[in-house]
Amino acid sequence: MGDQHQHWQQTYRSHPGIYGSEPSETAVYAGRLFRDRGVREVLELGAGHGRDSIHLARQGFHVRATDFSAVALEQLRADAEHAGLADRVDAFEHDARHPIPLRYDSVDAVYAHLLLCMNLSTREILDLVGEIRRVLRPGGVFVYTVRNTEDAQYGTGRAFGDDIYEQDGFAVHFFSRELVNTLAQGWELREVRSCEEGEPPRRLWRVTQSLR
Repeated sequence: MGDQHQHWQQTYRSHPGIYGSEPSETAVYAGRLFRDRGVREVLELGAGHGRDSIHLARQGFHVRATDFSAVALEQLRADAEHAGLADRVDAFEHDARHPIPLRYDSVDAVYAHLLLCMNLSTREILDLVGEIRRVLRPGGVFVYTVRNTEDAQYGTGRAFGDDIYEQDGFAVHFFSRELVNTLAQGWELREVRSCEEGEPPRRLWRVTQSLR
């Protein structure tokens, strides 16, 4: 993960706002879902430079945005300030392999767009979802997206085992449906929806699950 950290730092440094200012389709979906469920506090894991965090803050949520790139978070904070949303966005560094630095039952929803499918082992992903469960309040909802084994790039590039492959310097853990089901054990699995993003299209699953 150390090499990946430096790779992302340099990417954000060389290409500020690399993903643009418009929110992802997943963030738009999550905003509607969270509003319908009466969510107030959202934790976004892997927020990057913050396009989705800004969108969720504009919807009236208080967003705690995390990323392991300090460069990305500097851009996020600047954009939140420029948008007049600094009071609704708290950004802090966090490595997804470590415990989430929040207390038990402290947020209503967790959002993670393409974070779980980074260079994380299955064990690390299971531990992270356990942490997500810990910080969610009873009845809380978790929305995440991952690249999956139906993606055209699955099985290509440098192989690291555990369904992790590296292309163009970025390591990706491609999810099987079995892994999605494993992560949903003890939760209510509300939806697994296929979608695409980017060019060439990346095959994603958008997963919605909630605490019982």
